[in-house]
Amino acid sequence: MGIWDLRQNRRHDDTGVAARSREVRATPTFVLVHGAWHGAWCWESFGDVLDERNVNWFALDLPSSATGDPSVDLLSDVMELRRFCREKGPLVLVAHSYGAAVVAEAAPKIADLRGIVYLAGLVPRLGQSPSDVTREYGVRSALDEAIRRDEGLLSLELELAAPALYGDCDETTQKWAITKVSTQTLASFRTPRTSENIAVATTYVVCQRDQALSPEVQRHVALRCDDIIEIDSDHSPFLSHPHELANLLESMHIRA
Repeated sequence: MGIWDLRQNRRHDDTGVAARSREVRATPTFVLVHGAWHGAWCWESFGDVLDERNVNWFALDLPSSATGDPSVDLLSDVMELRRFCREKGPLVLVAHSYGAAVVAEAAPKIADLRGIVYLAGLVPRLGQSPSDVTREYGVRSALDEAIRRDEGLLSLELELAAPALYGDCDETTQKWAITKVSTQTLASFRTPRTSENIAVATTYVVCQRDQALSPEVQRHVALRCDDIIEIDSDHSPFLSHPHELANLLESMHIRA
């Protein structure tokens, strides 16, 4: 059973997942799927912006960055996303970075799915793993230099990772966010995609000043989607440009 904080209309359920929404959900709800090394926490301030606009949303924690267990792979994240989405439809999935690979794999078995937004997303082709997406183009980023591997877990060297992930954020936000990052399992990046594309609208949002995933790579990957939008942002616009990102999602919200 969830516990509601009535001051913020926030529910904390027994899985540790935070979510906020209006009571009536006649229009699609956004499910916000975080990237590697992150959690539902990264959407909190962006969720405040959505709340101000009466936009329905939920966020969840993916096991690959929440458990510290090297055996957890992308399919564990997929199972958690599918479980989380039950009876929450109609839905639009918003997938950031690594979360795009989770969404691409999970989408065919998510009921009442109206659309997908890939935000600087690693969208694998059938048979590709998330790691294969960048390897295909041979372009390294500043974030690659910050990754450290230890017994099946990937960690980040924080001084290098902070500007790569949050380059447009103010100093306070950048310091707050980088202290929240966790480890990520190597297995999650090496799991190949097995799901086919489904017949829902897909939009790719290219972050033009991204130092974690090259905009050049993003533009190639974006060609796999129905629509492409570019924003003048770092890798994490939900922290650095929340109102611009909310405007984008709201326009899709109306069309969905």
